[in-house]
Amino acid sequence: MPSAKEIGNRLSKLRGGISREEVAKAVKISVSAISMYENGERIPRDAIKIRLADFYKKTVQEIFFD
Repeated sequence: MPSAKEIGNRLSKLRGGISREEVAKAVKISVSAISMYENGERIPRDAIKIRLADFYKKTVQEIFFD
């Protein structure tokens, strides 16, 4: 399983040019939560993993486990 830091890097890369605000609004979480996930400070709980995967059109497996 990848480290929180690796997952954070993946999330940052997926976000690309989209603002954190836009992702936070779409996924219904705070901008600070997105920031913590991308900085590898926290790993989202399962419900949020699913919403992030849907938003980025990836599977939870691809982002958080491969």
